[in-house]
Amino acid sequence: MWKKHPKALPFLFFSEMWERFGYYLMIGIFTLYLKDVKTGYAMTEAESADLYGTFIALVFLTPFVGGLIADRYWGYRRSIITGGLMMGIGYCLMAIHNIAMLYVSMTLVIAGNGFFKPNISTLLGNVYSTPQHKAQKDEGYNIFYMGINIGAFICNFFGAALYVMLGWSYAFIAAGIGMLLGVFIFLSGTRHYAAYDVKKGVQQGDMSFAKICLLIFLPSVVAGALGWVLPEQLWGSSLFGSASTDAFIFACIPVIWFYISLYKKSAREEKKPVLALLSIFAVVILFWAVFKQNGTALNTWADRYTDRQVTGSTEKVFDALKFSQSLIYKKDSVPLYDEQFRLQKTEGAIVKTYDYPVYFKNVTAEKLPAENSAVSVWATNLSQSINPGWVIFFTPLIVAFFTWLRSKGREPSTATKIALGLFISGLSALVMVGAVYAGNNGAEKSSVWWLIMSYGVITIGELFLSPMGLSIVSKLSPSRMTALMMGGWFVATSIGNKLSGVLATMWDNYNHKAGYFWLNFLLLMIAAALCFAMLRWLNKILKEKGVN
Repeated sequence: MWKKHPKALPFLFFSEMWERFGYYLMIGIFTLYLKDVKTGYAMTEAESADLYGTFIALVFLTPFVGGLIADRYWGYRRSIITGGLMMGIGYCLMAIHNIAMLYVSMTLVIAGNGFFKPNISTLLGNVYSTPQHKAQKDEGYNIFYMGINIGAFICNFFGAALYVMLGWSYAFIAAGIGMLLGVFIFLSGTRHYAAYDVKKGVQQGDMSFAKICLLIFLPSVVAGALGWVLPEQLWGSSLFGSASTDAFIFACIPVIWFYISLYKKSAREEKKPVLALLSIFAVVILFWAVFKQNGTALNTWADRYTDRQVTGSTEKVFDALKFSQSLIYKKDSVPLYDEQFRLQKTEGAIVKTYDYPVYFKNVTAEKLPAENSAVSVWATNLSQSINPGWVIFFTPLIVAFFTWLRSKGREPSTATKIALGLFISGLSALVMVGAVYAGNNGAEKSSVWWLIMSYGVITIGELFLSPMGLSIVSKLSPSRMTALMMGGWFVATSIGNKLSGVLATMWDNYNHKAGYFWLNFLLLMIAAALCFAMLRWLNKILKEKGVN
């Protein structure tokens, strides 16, 4: 796989793999930890989804700052190393069960990702900027993306074993160790990409960093604070579901304005490519709003509505590897539940005994085990490995498919791949509609195959869209603002991530869960329609730039 590619690729591949190992290990257990009434923070579904959405939104908003600093001042390597160290420390601090420390650790991860994420992607693009490797850029990004997903696949098995055996804290520490290993690998490959770590500096006509702080960051902070306070004061309730969502949306306004101003102040030859990228950024927001529900709504579906019982040889293997938990059914214990599938007393206070696992709530009578007998169920966070598992499986096939089309002169443009990715992703929501009906709207457990199929469909859409998004930014960005526009891609991802949290807070508002997944389908079909409508214009701009 490496022979025909730059020598820098395997080092960047494994650095990103271990970075994603840490991030997705943490994300896979994050909402489960927040909702755990015994050793977590006893949050409701809506509370955990809101915090999760805000967290992953900010994780992908800070690349705007990290890309700017790397472009002008620090360079890419220094930024990547700094960001990796911050994230590693942040994950380890999550092991401390204290609400203040939770927010400190989240802040470190948010800031660290801002320095790491856009700049390793940009550095990869620079490595493929030579005439020898320019035609392989899409393929290089696909291979790089597979590295991301190998880390995301294996991490959940480590996370499951550690939190089943030792508790949440040890799983978070493992995430930190993975991140620090990624930094070490990156340092060891320095000689292969040092020449591509070209600091752009401040170009003529660029806004100074001090001016950006004054005109963008400060207004963003002020706008966020106003968004947190004003809606409650003026209207008695939040505008978009919660104070944190209001604050985030208000804070994004100055950042969005900044990117619009980039277009307005661009040189004549830069205007079309910049506008094309801004248009793509706007459309893919809806993709991320649906895709990033893997840590909220789909995690809840796996936890509460999916048949996770393992038996026979599978049970023995899973028990030996600590990938499963033993649950004891007590027939005489008939507790009340709230809508979150959480134990409660009649007056609504959460019960502080845990002898009746909520897993049994929607197990049909004929499938309930005998009283006081135990069943083994696989750890919920393992469902988070389904998507990256599909990515690992599909990536070589899709790379080979597009390579074959290229040899025939029929490879679709990068923009066309993105449009197709949006459409295919929408079909995954229809699979979950089927899951709802198969499980009689949550009255009984549904097969895990519904999740596997849904993740399989959206993974194909993801592979058409996500690595192609990174590639098109690298292709169309003016050279003086490549990392900044890469940051713009992550700003769009950030807004979509926050919207995913907003959508997940609506989960309990749908008495029939099919309506929730129909909404996801509609959003992605709208995004696909918009992208197909722009396709001729986007392809024309790509052709003018001499790229596909």
